[in-house]
Amino acid sequence: MKKYDKLIFVCTGNTCRSPMAATIFKSMETSSDIEVLSRGLVVLFSEPSNPKADTVLKSHNLDLRDHKSRGLKNSEITDTTLILTMTDKQKESILENFANAKDVYTITEFVGENGEVDDPYGGSLIEYEEVYSQLSLLIKKLVYKLSEGGSI
Repeated sequence: MKKYDKLIFVCTGNTCRSPMAATIFKSMETSSDIEVLSRGLVVLFSEPSNPKADTVLKSHNLDLRDHKSRGLKNSEITDTTLILTMTDKQKESILENFANAKDVYTITEFVGENGEVDDPYGGSLIEYEEVYSQLSLLIKKLVYKLSEGGSI
């Protein structure tokens, strides 16, 4: 497996799923020096993380403190960057619009699962908790896969 030095989680607005994924990953993978970022595809202006995402993460002793949404930029992508999206549509958008993005997968695809990570935006706290649970399982598999491949 290719060695990555940067991991970018991408969702739509960078206020829910991708910041949650980055925070969960950082809590599980503490021995690596891989740079972990979260970005959005549609970020018109910087916003804080979604309050429901904050609440769910706090209930698991994790914190999105000081998060501000940011859009994905070509300058952040190198030959050793792994980009993991939440949906197939996001993956396709990155491959179409970012010429230097080579290693782009949905998070489910990368760990050998099916489906997508649904957007909880506008949903209940329970829906955010379900996304947290799904991301936690996927990221645990991601950490194992990257560590077995010698990538982190």
